[in-house]
Amino acid sequence: MSSSETVEVNFDGLIGPSHNYGGMSDGNLASQNNAGDVSNPREAALQGLEKMRMLVRAGFVQGVIPPLERPNLTILRDAGFAGTDSEVIADAAQAEPRLLKVAYSASSMWTANAATVSPSADTRSGKLHLTIANLSSMLHRSLEHEDTWDMLSLMFEELGMYNDPPTSDDPFDVELALPMHADFSDEGAANHVRLCSEHGAQGVELFVYGREAGESVTGFPARQTRLASESVARGHGLRPERTVFARQSAKAINAGAFHNDVVCVGTLDTLFFHEHAFENTEAILSDLRTAADGLFELKPVMVPDAEVPLADAIKSYLFNSQLLQWPGEDRLVLLAPTETQETESTRAYCERLVQGNGPIGRVQYVDVRQSMRNGGGPACLRLRVVMTPEERAACHQGVLLDESKIDALQDVVRNTYRDRLSAADLADPAFAEECLQARAALLRVLDLETLI
Repeated sequence: MSSSETVEVNFDGLIGPSHNYGGMSDGNLASQNNAGDVSNPREAALQGLEKMRMLVRAGFVQGVIPPLERPNLTILRDAGFAGTDSEVIADAAQAEPRLLKVAYSASSMWTANAATVSPSADTRSGKLHLTIANLSSMLHRSLEHEDTWDMLSLMFEELGMYNDPPTSDDPFDVELALPMHADFSDEGAANHVRLCSEHGAQGVELFVYGREAGESVTGFPARQTRLASESVARGHGLRPERTVFARQSAKAINAGAFHNDVVCVGTLDTLFFHEHAFENTEAILSDLRTAADGLFELKPVMVPDAEVPLADAIKSYLFNSQLLQWPGEDRLVLLAPTETQETESTRAYCERLVQGNGPIGRVQYVDVRQSMRNGGGPACLRLRVVMTPEERAACHQGVLLDESKIDALQDVVRNTYRDRLSAADLADPAFAEECLQARAALLRVLDLETLI
């Protein structure tokens, strides 16, 4: 098998019917600025599915990850609310409305936070490794990891129940989340970049962290710890000489770059990043070149703050874009949100970027505005999984998309999702049943009925 047959599969999160602007993510400026606004779950899901359709039509292998079950009534019952489901929801709406928003959070849509992925070409075991992110920094996201493990285990055919170890015959190793402690705070692939000559070749994995274990920081939360990143790398069996750990700059975090993928994106041999993305850019680039020695020549593309101020980079989500090897094109394509086009500095920079002879030859804009208003761009909405043909054949085929399956998912969304959702609507017990029925219909389209 040629390594050229190995491709990067994007598994996009399908936005759930409870998509709302809860404003629960400290350090995420879009989430905070739009808190309490009325959302449109139907439009949000349709926008995401149209982005997936665009890539399917272009010739990419495109996957989807359905939403987790919401509301999560376990958190409400753990908080002491009792009785029927309807009574629990009604009582929580009166006594703890913020906790009710937590129970309804649709944040699993941002699958870049679902896990960290190392392809089989990089691991000593020769398996594709996925470590579920614990997302322990934020209450609403910390609820996700067990259900995400169940979901990804089914998708990647590592059959079993939570806490069951994989067998030696599995081509995949879906690993449990790290301990739920601040020292092990792990936000998944949003703080991870894989670089290589081609997807099937051995690569270099870059892990970006915001603080050391036990370190106190001022300002916005630094969500990823070095200990978490190192633990994931050890668990995946990565080669130390091909692994780089880099500290995200405090300036970027406090400006609103709550994950590294707000100021940096990379694919193949290209790293595209803001001048203030890292604490010590020169040292990091040197470490990456050393790690890549004999494999590929690194192509760094640094965006100067003088051309794109950090605030504009974060507002526009220039870097929270998908950097893709577009079929039939010699240079990479940056799939950016329309907000990048609408921000003067980033639009002008992109025009200059593609006129040069660098590795990025085109910028294509996509409308994911409903997600963007909650702080998630095109890159947040997808989990990248590099897969061999054998691995693609072994994964659950129901989650690999073609246009007819996208049509079927859109039909479900149009028939079951609301086009207007406010915080007050979460108190209606009938809305909980709507969410469950909508999710069940989606799972049936994807042949995942066992999750209903």
